[in-house]
Amino acid sequence: MPLPPAARSKTVTAVLGPTNTGKTHLAIERMLAQKSGLIGLPLRLLAREVYGRIAERAGTDAVALITGEEKILPKSARFFVSTVEAMPLDLDTEFVAIDEVQLAGDLDRGHVFTDRILNLRGRSETLLLGAATVRPLLEKLIPGLNVVTRPRMSVLAYAGSKKVSRLPPRSAIVAFSSDEVYGIAELIRRQRGGAAVVLGSLSPRTRNAQVELFQNGDVEHLVATDAIGMGLNLDVDHIAFAGNRKYDGYQYRQLTAAEMGQIAGRAGRHTRDGTFGVTGRVDPLDDDLIEQIENHHFGALKVLQWRNSHLDFSSTAALRRTLDRPPNEEGLARAPISEDITALENLLRDSLIQDMAKGPKAIELLWDVCQVPDYRKIAPANHAELLNTIYTHLMQDGAIADDWFSRQLAFADRTDGDIDTLANRIAHIRTWTFVANRPDWLADPAHWQGVTRDIEDRLSDALHERLTQRFVDRRTSVLMRRLRENAMLEAEITSSGDVLVEGQHIGNLLGFRFAPDSSAEGQDEKAVRAAAQKALTTEIENRADRLSRSENADFILTADGSIRWRGEAVAKLTAGEDVLTPTVLLLADEHLTGPARDKVQERIDLWVKAQVETLLKPLTDLKAAEGLEGLARGIAFRIVEGLGVLERQEAADEIRQLDQDMRASLRKLGVRFGAYNIYVPALLKPAPSQLLAQLWALKHGSLDMNGLSELPQLSASGRTSIPVDETIDKALYKVVGFRVCGPRAVRIDILERLADLIRPLIAWKPLDAEVAPPDGAIAEGGGFTVTVAMTSLLGCAGEDFSAVLKSLGYRLETREVQRPAAPKPAETEQPAETAAETAEASEAAIESSETPAEEAAASENAAEPALAVAEAPAEAVAEAETVTEPEAAPAEPAAEGETAQAEETSAAEVPAEAGEMETVTIEIWRPGRADRRPRGRGQDNRRGAEGRKGAGQKRPGGPKAKSGKPQRGGKPFEGGQGRRDKAPQRDKPIDPNSPFAALMALKADMDNKGKK
Repeated sequence: MPLPPAARSKTVTAVLGPTNTGKTHLAIERMLAQKSGLIGLPLRLLAREVYGRIAERAGTDAVALITGEEKILPKSARFFVSTVEAMPLDLDTEFVAIDEVQLAGDLDRGHVFTDRILNLRGRSETLLLGAATVRPLLEKLIPGLNVVTRPRMSVLAYAGSKKVSRLPPRSAIVAFSSDEVYGIAELIRRQRGGAAVVLGSLSPRTRNAQVELFQNGDVEHLVATDAIGMGLNLDVDHIAFAGNRKYDGYQYRQLTAAEMGQIAGRAGRHTRDGTFGVTGRVDPLDDDLIEQIENHHFGALKVLQWRNSHLDFSSTAALRRTLDRPPNEEGLARAPISEDITALENLLRDSLIQDMAKGPKAIELLWDVCQVPDYRKIAPANHAELLNTIYTHLMQDGAIADDWFSRQLAFADRTDGDIDTLANRIAHIRTWTFVANRPDWLADPAHWQGVTRDIEDRLSDALHERLTQRFVDRRTSVLMRRLRENAMLEAEITSSGDVLVEGQHIGNLLGFRFAPDSSAEGQDEKAVRAAAQKALTTEIENRADRLSRSENADFILTADGSIRWRGEAVAKLTAGEDVLTPTVLLLADEHLTGPARDKVQERIDLWVKAQVETLLKPLTDLKAAEGLEGLARGIAFRIVEGLGVLERQEAADEIRQLDQDMRASLRKLGVRFGAYNIYVPALLKPAPSQLLAQLWALKHGSLDMNGLSELPQLSASGRTSIPVDETIDKALYKVVGFRVCGPRAVRIDILERLADLIRPLIAWKPLDAEVAPPDGAIAEGGGFTVTVAMTSLLGCAGEDFSAVLKSLGYRLETREVQRPAAPKPAETEQPAETAAETAEASEAAIESSETPAEEAAASENAAEPALAVAEAPAEAVAEAETVTEPEAAPAEPAAEGETAQAEETSAAEVPAEAGEMETVTIEIWRPGRADRRPRGRGQDNRRGAEGRKGAGQKRPGGPKAKSGKPQRGGKPFEGGQGRRDKAPQRDKPIDPNSPFAALMALKADMDNKGKK
């Protein structure tokens, strides 16, 4: 039933704008976001394309295709793609979209679009897509309509008039008759190598095949009627009008500005700009028309075509009367008499038809038969005769006889003949394809649907072959004739590298290499190469000269080791004698010779050298350093050999023997001494890291290895650790600044920050039982437990974190301790504010882990004397580190898989009643035995190069400060007395309910057992 005007705007949004605004893409996305949907499109070709896009994403079982000539109806279909004429009106879907709604003003089909616009709705959303010219009428007919306008995504500009032979590549020439299309295509074949042809009379399969010739670059030009103005998505850069008059079924007339804008708008795709112009005998466009097309400002439609869709089938007279009913709304005009009404009038002149058309069912069937399109475009009376036969079969036999239907198909089932003959057969078979797709007109419709589709496909393929043979000939006699005459060849090289000689495409120039057209064979190939030799000599020399004077910014090094100059590959890196000095191999053929080749080689060599010296300056400085002596020079050599990273344990003895002057000289060259690695922080940045990875891969013959494209980007990603990929060489992780620690690879500067967290925990000593240890420290010192700060820093916890610690030489101990029983859940529930603060603290810890290596490390003057604390036994730690008494801090929440902290209780917890204790197991990490350094003379430069206390040397503690506290390195200790001082006496008793009381009781009990 027709919707009243007041109810039409429910769920409706009009999305209006010119071509290339993404309206159809928006409708597809909106439909897929709903549970069900229906989209109506103006052409069967476009419906097939949209069906394929939706089926690819939602699955073929969920998508149906409904056109007059094809039906794909899965049982579980949720989304329906249809031509506007074939849209099922009895479907109830969440979403409905109607594309190209401005066609409601078309004299032939407009009334169908108008009916769908006014009466078809989705439960949740309805989109009307089209040009802005229809906006005033939509707002008048649908009160309260929501209108959204979308701008074009690229610029459309007028390019003037050009000869057909001068049209740029990727051009489409538009004409308005088959004779004009064929003539222009023949001209382009002779001059430019060939053209694809698109006519409205072609089947969708043939049109697709011809368009594919153009899309994949087999031909650079497309000749078409205005059929390309709608439904075809093409990579066209320029539209040239070879005509501006057309026959619209009633008369020859001038194209309107809106029609020209619709066609011209096919130039440009997505964000790529396009142009339009005229060619042939068409006069240049006037300024007003150009302004309208460029700015997409066209006159609004005056009326929409309308025909009554609520028909009365009680009698043929009633049917005629309801078809003749005029519209009663402003903005609608009664549609002209169409093919189906003309067919009805012709059929009703037959008395036999009048006798059979009695009753609503018979009359409704008669009207359905009249809907069969006249694809053959024959005389109305001849078309009516065919419909008469179909209706008689249906009324007398209940279905069309198979033998009669088979004989009709036989007339078209032949693939011989010329282009026009095959086109006529395709039109004939499309009629029977439409009939076969009616559900109840044949005894076995599914069988005949397959038969008709196979015939149409064979005819379409044959027609495509004929068109290609006639209009695509890439080699002409012109090239051979000009070569025989030994004349100067007119050569042109486009911006995309296409080489045109005498207007003929002979190949592509890629940098300094010429690739002849792959289709050239035999004599044709010889002609192409001879033409290229003559035409390219000057161009190659000019390119070499431009390259030799290019700036460094014109060159880039790609991931595969190629060097590109202004986007074109001109050289490739290969392994040299040294990792930092790769060899440059030119990518050039015999056209680049002599001085020109030398200039290119010299310039690219210079760029590669500058690239290495700029990005890897710290490494080249280390390699060429003159002021280094003895052990320092050896350490520098090993750092360069490791491309910026040297694991400390690999050179432990040499590093211990470095004096302060040697260390300072290395630091000046950018070297940082860490607890686990000696490395150059500047090389951890993304650009140096990526270049190092490429140079390493070149040297080791692994440029195409797995991981080379991903690992160098880790420095820029902010990730502090990643799972180890066993398929990637472990050495590559080290090259890009990561150290493999068990199942994870950890950024080396992050490992040093981890050492900074662990070091004070191992060195901590309990000087006062009432002072809570820092988070992670244990009461007796010499070990630590895992904290949130550690796991947040590395971005992992549980077994992975434990494996990292074990790989660094730490050993795990488990211990059972008693502590006050956990508070009741209701009493220990953490307030929301506290939880939020904790979460923020965690996020802050993670963010801090992504800071650059230069900001992450502590001052080397303070950290250097204690670099090896994490690897030393607890006794050595006590002597090497200053004892600090940090203030007690509330415990941080443990990460997943993290060890529970037995020594701390949350400030929010309520103590359990006195005497209630529980036994828990804690995990304590201590430096491993294998990593402990023996105490003695000459083991660490902190005690002097001559031994623990060299002659005339003072202890590292230094003199006492004015405050009376011992100093170290000129700075007073932050807390406590001297490291050999005894702990101060406590003035206050220990709370028996504190965890430290339990730990002390446990220690006393263990001491008693030991004495016994």
